[in-house]
Amino acid sequence: MYPLAFYGFNRVGSKRLSVCALLATTSFLSCSAAADGIAGQLGTGQSDFGGVGIMQTPSARMNTLGEMSVSFSRTAPYRRYNVFFQPTEWFEGGFRYVEVENRQSALFDRNLDKGFDAKLRLLDETRYWPQLAVGARDIGGTTLFGAEYLVASKRWYDLDFTAGLGWGYLGNASDIDSPLGWLADRFDDRSENSGAGGGELNTGQFFAGPAAFFGGIEYQTPWNPLILQLEYEGNNYSDEPQGNNQTQDSRFNAGARLAISDNAELHAGWQRGNTAMAGITFNLNLAGLSQVKNDPRPLPLEAEPQADWAAVSQALNDNAGMQVERISRRGDSITVTAQPEQFRSLAQSEGRANRILHAQADTDVDSFRFDWQERGLPLRESVHNREQFVQAATSADLEYAYRYGIYAQASLGDNAGETLYEAPAQRFSWQLGPQIDQNFGGPDGYLYRLKAVLSGEYQTDPNGWFSGSLAWTLLDNLDNYEYIADSNLPRVRTFIGDYLTESSLGIEHLQYTRTAKLSDNVYAMGYGGLLEMMYAGVGTEVLYRPFDAPWAFGADVNWVRQREFEQRFELRDYSTWTGHFNAYLETGVEDVLAKVSVGRYLAGDFGATLDFSREFDSGVRIGAWGTWTDAGDDFGEGSFDKGLYLAMPLDAFFTFSSRERATIRWQPLTRDGGARLNRQYELYDLTQERDMGNYWKDYDRMWR
Repeated sequence: MYPLAFYGFNRVGSKRLSVCALLATTSFLSCSAAADGIAGQLGTGQSDFGGVGIMQTPSARMNTLGEMSVSFSRTAPYRRYNVFFQPTEWFEGGFRYVEVENRQSALFDRNLDKGFDAKLRLLDETRYWPQLAVGARDIGGTTLFGAEYLVASKRWYDLDFTAGLGWGYLGNASDIDSPLGWLADRFDDRSENSGAGGGELNTGQFFAGPAAFFGGIEYQTPWNPLILQLEYEGNNYSDEPQGNNQTQDSRFNAGARLAISDNAELHAGWQRGNTAMAGITFNLNLAGLSQVKNDPRPLPLEAEPQADWAAVSQALNDNAGMQVERISRRGDSITVTAQPEQFRSLAQSEGRANRILHAQADTDVDSFRFDWQERGLPLRESVHNREQFVQAATSADLEYAYRYGIYAQASLGDNAGETLYEAPAQRFSWQLGPQIDQNFGGPDGYLYRLKAVLSGEYQTDPNGWFSGSLAWTLLDNLDNYEYIADSNLPRVRTFIGDYLTESSLGIEHLQYTRTAKLSDNVYAMGYGGLLEMMYAGVGTEVLYRPFDAPWAFGADVNWVRQREFEQRFELRDYSTWTGHFNAYLETGVEDVLAKVSVGRYLAGDFGATLDFSREFDSGVRIGAWGTWTDAGDDFGEGSFDKGLYLAMPLDAFFTFSSRERATIRWQPLTRDGGARLNRQYELYDLTQERDMGNYWKDYDRMWR
């Protein structure tokens, strides 16, 4: 049980780790990523809009792989809050909120605009050629600050030069007529967007209309923490969103970046020839995130044998992080059937377990087998030669034969052989701790709910379990929530304010779940009960996942009924069928996983969700998704939904290893269109060990 957890919500109440808590915790624990920070390095600074750039303008530079940058800047009358990621070496993406200080919305005392950005590297820098990139700001949504650009950057000693051509907000100075007009008439003029069509993808704007030149220089001073900046921007501030035009005395901006630590820097400048700018950036490398561990050391090879096989099971649990279901012997092999509980790397668990088994097993046992399962589902079996392991553990020169003697195969899930130990079928576990739900950046400002959550699980057998959680609100400001959606669809999600404020004590979920293996590659799961904060019902999922294949596909079907706002056992009248066909593909492009789901959503609309994510060796997963349905104008604000998420391994923040993750999700609005059931468990996640994945990359952990 973790003594303290930080969570957030995107207005649908799911448990999620907050960005603020993430940054604060990371700074406090001094992750090793901090030693390799990028603050103060030439060509890595965040622009006022977020994303690598100078001040108002982008550059062709990319951050280091896995970098996350959280920044804030103010240039009156704009305050910009930015979060940007570098999931691959050639792609940068992120989102921002722009607070317009001198404009009010229809409902609130300030205007808050949100937007997504993307930048693609087209060419790497060489000795003679600059780095080249293309990008877009404020994609979809209101596109109040929408812009596209083509930009090049070239390094020369302590100077980094950037030059580009911008359209839209970056090209309002209109230095030249549309350079693409000769391709098609649509490029001659840029379509207007009043901001009323939030969520729509206005492709008619892309690279259309007049363009302007921009560029700049960054200079690395002899004092390493300080970098000076000079830029020429393509905006003349005479066509600002909402008629908010600003006086510009000069298109030249001057500024500086000052690193105050390896992972944080201040930036300031003088823009438009008459306006001051100030900001701050925090950087965190998600790919290199790690933390010094105080896990128990692996047992020595010549450790004393345990009293019996029950004690061996306990040692495997305590030292190798395995929840043992059965230990058996068949011929000259010992097999441990277990579920991984602590270490993300199975190689690390197996290496530690080999030592424990070697100390216990009879001398005529020559191999150790590990039959890995999850929730009673047989997934894979790893086989280790005992003699080769002992030789490799005592001499590095003999490690080669052992390493290439290990093999893995699909688990058969049989119970052959003599049983040496079998765990009790029924187990109970629980935890009690504080959690905080948060929503930030929406039109109603920062919302929070501090609550105490009691959760528990009763395992009836390896394939079945009851799980539930009870939440008691301690402190909140949820009265500030305003329902602003514009939709004729059934209100399947936009009652969130009523669920969050109606009762201080509620059952978040209470269900029974059961799994089964239908054939060698087919898995199934059924569940029923109070499935989430808003819905009760029953459902089933089937998944076809061949062993070590880069693809899988399956389907889920659910009948659900809306719960009463008090979150007890009463139900409302609304009920529906919902479900999806799901396909998963490991693309082979920088570890990117693509997921496509096609089906019926909670409001009865039909459509598809496209999800791309990438997991780093650190265990961090970054992803983005978009949903399109046939709801049309009834979808809510805009015509499609979108969001970002960040799954963080908890062992990056604690001094003990853990396979658990907490997820940050950012979704700009709560909509009724494209709304999905928040299922507690999914078969693709439960069967992740069917994929050999990073087993060989993690081989060195065999000895930790």
